[in-house]
Amino acid sequence: MIRFDDFLAHADKNRLQRFIPDFERVLDERYYSRTHGDYEGWWNALQQLPTAQASQIQFDVDTLMIGAEGDLDPEEQESLIKGLRGLHPWRKGPFNFFGNHIDTEWRSDWKWTRVAPHLSPLKGRFVLDVGCGSGYHCWRMLGEGAQFVLGVDPSPKFLFQFHCVKKYAPTAPVYYLPLRSEDLPPNMDAFDTVFSMGVLYHRRSPFDHIDELKAALRPGGELVLETLIVPGDENTVLTPLDRYAQMRNVWFIGSSLATKRWLERCGFEDVRIVDEGVTSLDEQRQTDWMTFQSLKDFLDPEDFSRTVEGYPAPARAVLVARKP
Repeated sequence: MIRFDDFLAHADKNRLQRFIPDFERVLDERYYSRTHGDYEGWWNALQQLPTAQASQIQFDVDTLMIGAEGDLDPEEQESLIKGLRGLHPWRKGPFNFFGNHIDTEWRSDWKWTRVAPHLSPLKGRFVLDVGCGSGYHCWRMLGEGAQFVLGVDPSPKFLFQFHCVKKYAPTAPVYYLPLRSEDLPPNMDAFDTVFSMGVLYHRRSPFDHIDELKAALRPGGELVLETLIVPGDENTVLTPLDRYAQMRNVWFIGSSLATKRWLERCGFEDVRIVDEGVTSLDEQRQTDWMTFQSLKDFLDPEDFSRTVEGYPAPARAVLVARKP
């Protein structure tokens, strides 16, 4: 079983020290005391990854580079591919493991390219990434010089995909906890930068989520919020009747101006909309490493500007704000 002793040991030496009992309790409730039917298969897949020294590790590039092809012999390469394939589908990336390119469903590097120019420099910062997926962006944050990165996401398969990288960078100050933002200790006031990318619309109460993000930030800290949007003014909010782009767990999608107002209503200052754009079929698509349906299947085949349910096609915005 994947354990989190390394995170707790690091937290015991930094500003999260006083929250260790809270983390231990919630990890027991949300992870250790629960089982998933596919856990054994995922664990076995992770164990297939060869024990090898990666001759190079690069986190400041679009495709995260772990090792080189020549680091492994043919038998080890075969075992590596078997393990990585055992964690299909790969949704967030891309990665390159020892010469093997993982072409993920999402070009998460494109999102980072849109977000990164608007950030306060991450060098030396204490960073939280809520809804971190496989951890791709956590590693990019480290590549920008972050001192400590904590990613949280409740998906157990993403946890195993994260550990495919962590296996070859075990001492990197990047950690993943299989938790939701609402599981985090309240009022931490600990992080210099908090990211929430692709989470807000999955929450029944966007205001509760924004408050959780604010509580994790230190005074003066920076929030980076990336989310779905719809066209309209500050009063425009879409509440799907059932599904949105085939997703059941979408509750509220505001316009970028409405989302800005939500942040201001929750007490954030200097709120800026720094990027807006429609999600393209090149950014989210089916690949050899994600063979299930993707964005093209969720759009009206006669009109790609609409979802199959008739709503505006997915568009996204990035907002940056400061906690007073």
